[in-house]
Amino acid sequence: MATANRPLTTEDGELREDLTDKELDQFRPAAEVLPAHLFEQLKQLNKGGRPVSENPKVSTTIRFDADVVNAFKATGKGWQTRMNNALKEWLATH
Repeated sequence: MATANRPLTTEDGELREDLTDKELDQFRPAAEVLPAHLFEQLKQLNKGGRPVSENPKVSTTIRFDADVVNAFKATGKGWQTRMNNALKEWLATH
């Protein structure tokens, strides 16, 4: 099926599913085709993920006895936070 002069989007504004390789080759990164100020606004809207923490967690590997881990896991979702808080409590008293 020839796609010459066909719009890249459907009537609903969605990208057509039958785009040809030639049509796909015409796509360019937004940074190349949008005015700089508009691209910056777009980047600000797309700030996915978690917000940056003032006190970010540190990823580490640590080994605990199975019964300790199982006891915290048995308390349900958020067990790692509760374990972290228990360690903070211990630090405050020692």
